[in-house]
Amino acid sequence: MAEFRIAPDLVATENEKRAAALKADYDALGATLDRRGVDIEAVTRKVSEFFVAVPSWGVGTGGTRFARFPGAGEPRGIFDKLDDCAVINQLTQATPNVSLHIPWDKANARELKAKGDALGLGFDAMNSNTFSDAPGQAHSYKYGSLSHTDAATRAQAVEHNLECIEIGKAIGSKALTVWIGDGSNFPGQSNFTRAFERYLASMGDIYKALPDDWKLFTEHKMYEPAFYSTIVQDWGTNYLIAQTLGPKAHCLVDLGHHAPNTNIEMIVARLIQFGKLGGFHFNDSKYGDDDLDAGAIDPYRLFLVFNELVDAEQRGVNDFNPAHMIDQSHNVTDPIESLINSANEIRRAYAQALIVDRKALEDYQQDNDALMASETLKRAYRADVEPILAEARRRAGGAIDPIAAYRASGYRNKVAAERPASVAGGGGII
Repeated sequence: MAEFRIAPDLVATENEKRAAALKADYDALGATLDRRGVDIEAVTRKVSEFFVAVPSWGVGTGGTRFARFPGAGEPRGIFDKLDDCAVINQLTQATPNVSLHIPWDKANARELKAKGDALGLGFDAMNSNTFSDAPGQAHSYKYGSLSHTDAATRAQAVEHNLECIEIGKAIGSKALTVWIGDGSNFPGQSNFTRAFERYLASMGDIYKALPDDWKLFTEHKMYEPAFYSTIVQDWGTNYLIAQTLGPKAHCLVDLGHHAPNTNIEMIVARLIQFGKLGGFHFNDSKYGDDDLDAGAIDPYRLFLVFNELVDAEQRGVNDFNPAHMIDQSHNVTDPIESLINSANEIRRAYAQALIVDRKALEDYQQDNDALMASETLKRAYRADVEPILAEARRRAGGAIDPIAAYRASGYRNKVAAERPASVAGGGGII
């Protein structure tokens, strides 16, 4: 049985306060959906089976290139991070897996596995880091890593990714995510074609080391840290990479890695159509790679992404099993609260997409009825599906109101007393 960081009795007490109201709201929503021909129980079961991984680095306070303001009780290392991740899963029952970032989370693999098992947590995709220099490494990534002009630097970056695979194998991971910051800041600084050739050759070496049952996720980002050109700058380049490497290579879509107003849901549809959608890093943005909480800025866009996912799911697309992970930076909120809320918003978008009247939508599309096709989506989006989300949590042993239960537990104050205060930094995004 998993260890709990918050007393189950406290969660039960908090739930008891809200149980009657939840039942009334759930029954009322069920009646409304029944009139639309939707079985609320079927939707609740689907939501209960939908999970999203949390990032180990997300439970620490984030920052910007200007400053970082640490919060109380920040995790001192990966084992504290896992404790915090366990709290999120205990209350939401939606986040049973954690995604590690190496070398930030490097530790004895047996100890990592034992800690995860004790907390009831598994491990999602491994994340390599060749966008910053680790202490003691022989070659700097200042001018690139997997695409660097220097062969020794490229070899070092490849070897780091191979190490991530070995750690992942030992702890039960089944995927490697590779995001690099390689690019240029000035016209003429880099030969676009040669740099991409070097990148593909390096990624080919990594791909060859993948176990048969693993996937390789490559991640595109329009800019930053490079500001003139980026090696993997958009989904088209990402698709070319996945096609070139082979069937185990797939494209990972980070919602914040696109220009403002990009039609991300159409990118998702294209990648699904050609069998190369690997998964997501969920977050939200206003201007760039803001790493804000999922659904905080544009919840309708999140819903439209899930509309494509549910469409593919219900059409029975072959081998359709995208990975879902949150990737955010929490600068002014309690990271645990933000991750709880984000997991809830992601499930909300999924639930709303599940209640779209697919038959009506297809008919309106076939008849070129643009207004009613749009209204069919909006009708599902406007539905308050919170009772479904809360009931799914309650049935699984989570909290009806996870933020309220978290605050009532005093967990943040407890760990603040146990963990030394973090020192403010002059900058640096984590």
